[in-house]
Amino acid sequence: MATVPAYLRKSELPDGPVPVQENVTRTARVRAERDPFLLRALPHDDVYMFTKKIDNSRLVREADPASRGACWSAIGAAGLLLVVLTGAFAPTAMTTLAGYKLEALHGEERRLLEESRTLDLQEAELLSPARLDQLAHKNNLVTPSTSQVIHLDKPNGEVAMVK
Repeated sequence: MATVPAYLRKSELPDGPVPVQENVTRTARVRAERDPFLLRALPHDDVYMFTKKIDNSRLVREADPASRGACWSAIGAAGLLLVVLTGAFAPTAMTTLAGYKLEALHGEERRLLEESRTLDLQEAELLSPARLDQLAHKNNLVTPSTSQVIHLDKPNGEVAMVK
């Protein structure tokens, strides 16, 4: 929207001389009391803005052949900058990720060693002679008496065979 300021004049002087009144007796001036609720005038109150609607919908921008090359040049420069920055920051990022993976593997190693110690302790408890004797008595697997032992080897070295 275009605006144009115009200054309004409250009174313009008429063309020609101003008529003078004769034989006017002057009386004492009566001073009007000022209204205490009257506001003063605002700044630039005498400025009136004319607005004119401008319609640019029918305008067509003329093609600039140099702008197309400049646009592709900017896109190529941005792509090249992206490749250079990626190449510069990739080793740092990979080192950081490798550090995270290494710490995770150290934690897993500590967990597996603790689990191995726990399993070794459980195995030692299960294979202790006192526990094995307790299981043998519970399942009637006690040592046989001498009358229950049958030797399969014959004194002449022959082995008993089933026919």
